[in-house]
Amino acid sequence: MLARLTRHVEPIVQVMLARLTRHVEPIVQGQKNDVRIASMPHLVLLGDSIFDNAQYTSGGPDVVSQVRNLLPSGWCASLLAVDGSTTVNIPDQIQRLPKECSHLVLSVGGNNALTEASRLGISFFGMTGEPTSKSLDTLADISDAFESQYRSAVDACLRPGLPLGVCTIYNGCFPDKSYQRIASLALAIFNDVIIRVAIERGLSVIDLRLICTDPTDYANAIEPSSIGGEKIAKVIVALVTGRYDQMYGTRILSARGYVSTPD
Repeated sequence: MLARLTRHVEPIVQVMLARLTRHVEPIVQGQKNDVRIASMPHLVLLGDSIFDNAQYTSGGPDVVSQVRNLLPSGWCASLLAVDGSTTVNIPDQIQRLPKECSHLVLSVGGNNALTEASRLGISFFGMTGEPTSKSLDTLADISDAFESQYRSAVDACLRPGLPLGVCTIYNGCFPDKSYQRIASLALAIFNDVIIRVAIERGLSVIDLRLICTDPTDYANAIEPSSIGGEKIAKVIVALVTGRYDQMYGTRILSARGYVSTPD
């Protein structure tokens, strides 16, 4: 009797298992696909000619090419930065993010500084006149305007919910030392905004002033050469892959989340 019962039960069990397998396999396969996609990080470079510097390298590799060569196997890198861009152009770049994007690095503000330089009586292509006392009165206005514009650009970059790193504006490479001092001072206003906003948002900062420090790092007074681009690329890769955590660096701590502020 037991043998007869087994002959009837076994086919039923086999049918039930076959039906269950048809439903389970697609789910498992889908999970495998998700894991495969998630395991292929995709870095996107946003901003201006700090990253979009191909036309200034005299045939040498540009920043994104150097980043691709340095990234670990399985990583991708795309360039959405466009030479000449300012903070107002960043939301448009964000609209073109590839779906598989996993990390963002932003370098913008240099062209904002170029636009405002004449208000201070200087130009990053040469002096327009002696800076005057009125220039000092203009600094606060320039800082406030740039802060509003930079916050909007960073907020646009944060909307996709991806890890974001930002870059300061380097000081450039001008042959006249006295002019270099003036340009560096003017840029400090913009870099103060970038660093403060980054601290408030909890973002990592790549300080290009401490990376591009040699004349060979520049193709001209304000654009990175392949040599400077390689330095920038190395730090970008160290940041997004987590290697920077193992390198010497400064940590900036703020009171956010620890000290209450009055309403």
